[in-house]
Amino acid sequence: MTILRVRDFEIHSGYLPADAQSALVDEIRACLAQAPLVRPTTPRGKQMSVRMSAAGDYGWISDATGYRYEDRHPSGAAWPPIPEPLLKLWRDLVPGARAPQCCLINWYDESAKMGLHQDKDEADLTQPVLSVSLGDDALFRMGNVTRGGKTESIWLCSGDVVVMQGEARRAYHGIDRVRPGSSTLLPKGGRINLTLRVVT
Repeated sequence: MTILRVRDFEIHSGYLPADAQSALVDEIRACLAQAPLVRPTTPRGKQMSVRMSAAGDYGWISDATGYRYEDRHPSGAAWPPIPEPLLKLWRDLVPGARAPQCCLINWYDESAKMGLHQDKDEADLTQPVLSVSLGDDALFRMGNVTRGGKTESIWLCSGDVVVMQGEARRAYHGIDRVRPGSSTLLPKGGRINLTLRVVT
């Protein structure tokens, strides 16, 4: 395992071994059986290319009324609990932080991407965000705390974990593209991204 620091982003390359990745995929499948993936739309009505769900006390919602956290899946069902392996990961890597209240589950097929954005819908931005990559590689772009300026990119691979705190917590970031067929973790390919965060 290697720890890289890019623009205050802490990248734990190869943090999760293959068996832990497979076990985590099984945990996420169980979550999605209770709270299926949905394809959100932006407040302007544009459909996102990423499909989403969540686990924990809250899930992140985007629709015509705006961006926000809700304590129920759009179907009305309660969100499933955050899997214990993810809670342990949080305790190990950000031991001084409050317990996470949301694990956002993002599914990327080979055409999906995520534009540069800030994670700013949470009430306490002093708390970190922890991101786990599973499946195909993704080109992760890291920007600044304001829009514009120079950015840097790095390929995130299956098992990589990114910690965003300090300046990185408020920095713009996104996924430019996914590299199809770069991992055998998911039988049909694609990428799962899990982001743990404190909401309130």
